[in-house]
Amino acid sequence: MKKIGFDNEKYLKMQSSHILERIQKFDGKLYLELGGKLFDDYHASRVLPGFEPDSKIKMLLQLKEQAEVIIAINAQDIEKNKIRSDIGISYDNDVVRLIDAFRGMGLVVSSVVMTRYAGQYAADVFKKKLENLGVQVYLHYPILGYPNNIPLIVSEEGYGRNEYIETTKPLVIVTAPGPGSGKLATCLSQLYHEHKRGVQAGYAKFETFPIWNLSLKHPVNLAYEAATADLNDLNMIDPFHLEAYGQMTVNYNRDVEAFPLLKAMLERILGESPYQSPTDMGVNMAGNCIFDDEAVCAAAKEEIIRRYYKVKCDNLLGAVTESAVVKAESIMRQAKVTTDDRPVVKAALQKADLTGVHAVAFQLQDGTIVTGKTSNLLGSLSAALLNAMKVMAGIDDEVLLIAQAHIEPIVKLKREIFHSAYSHLDSNEMLIALSSSAGVNPQARKALDQISALRGTELHSSVMLCDADEQVLKKLGVNYTCEPVRRTKKLY
Repeated sequence: MKKIGFDNEKYLKMQSSHILERIQKFDGKLYLELGGKLFDDYHASRVLPGFEPDSKIKMLLQLKEQAEVIIAINAQDIEKNKIRSDIGISYDNDVVRLIDAFRGMGLVVSSVVMTRYAGQYAADVFKKKLENLGVQVYLHYPILGYPNNIPLIVSEEGYGRNEYIETTKPLVIVTAPGPGSGKLATCLSQLYHEHKRGVQAGYAKFETFPIWNLSLKHPVNLAYEAATADLNDLNMIDPFHLEAYGQMTVNYNRDVEAFPLLKAMLERILGESPYQSPTDMGVNMAGNCIFDDEAVCAAAKEEIIRRYYKVKCDNLLGAVTESAVVKAESIMRQAKVTTDDRPVVKAALQKADLTGVHAVAFQLQDGTIVTGKTSNLLGSLSAALLNAMKVMAGIDDEVLLIAQAHIEPIVKLKREIFHSAYSHLDSNEMLIALSSSAGVNPQARKALDQISALRGTELHSSVMLCDADEQVLKKLGVNYTCEPVRRTKKLY
């Protein structure tokens, strides 16, 4: 069982309290830019063991009486049908999903703002769809020379052209489906309009990583760099904070690079900037809630290795450049870890070498290594999942959980009717077959009861997994990696 190193309850209390304090520093109105993943923040839960994936939502729910939500989406992303790679849906569909999710939790979604709107047809269609659903939509327009032409930006021809978003709560959370959606510009535009109305509203940023009060090369901060290797984000000492206060804090390059412009805009809007550094703008209390640094460091180093494998596979698929691989390798060296530090890697490769077919290795919560290989009936992950559930349930390896007579018709259907390139059962199909067997086979039921215990286990595959297998592992909460090797030599 992995050691816990993060106090989640302390985090919820400190974070909500700190945001309320920040609201009071302004005119009782704060626009909070919310970066990173709001739901299912599994990166944070992996590198900060004890952090719950829905912690941000739980924190916001503590403030729900004072808060409302604005969702920003870039009209150009609607036009390009931009997709969220982690969940496989378009940004516009994710906006609707987020509205449902927020409202289902009792949070008020006041509106959607379309940024960089320039009459895009797809944006107009989506605007009409939202309005038909009863959602208020506002339009913000491109500004020539943004973000450098500050006199134009902070004027009636710049932010002044944007529609003022009506809000009623003291805390306005600005979130989005993904990066580049215009969250910061939305906040600053609102500050401009609030100032015109005599309200001295404030701005703050809530982003978990990098953690400002951990060292620059702390494994948790290195793991953040590894997670964003394809974006070329760099952690760095905040030079503005060092100059203003003589204190070394960590921020990341894009915020540091943008701060002079941001400060100038705030000065132009408010008369003076309330912040002297990017660190000043943040409201992240995560670093204050780590109680076992050794456990957190160990977890972060594991994540760095996992991210290395992810980048290697993405590079093979053409999704990231070679420079991302070079960066991932550099972070591994800085963290003083290698792939040998991940026990499931050696186990999976040895199984593949021994059998001559694709293989998978699990490391269970107690450290036990379980393997599985591809056969005529089962894919390697399907076999490994069955073997892992047997071990956890104390079932003998020789016991058949799914009768061959139940598997063969599915294989035949895939091969002869669907003409599938892989006729054996993938993990999703195997779990459905196991669930069917559990109704008549007590041993199958006993094995299936163990499935929730797979959350947080480690897995490595000797080849890249298919999409169906990856989706199953994500749903089960298994931390998986793959060798950057294609499953087949076929090009399509």
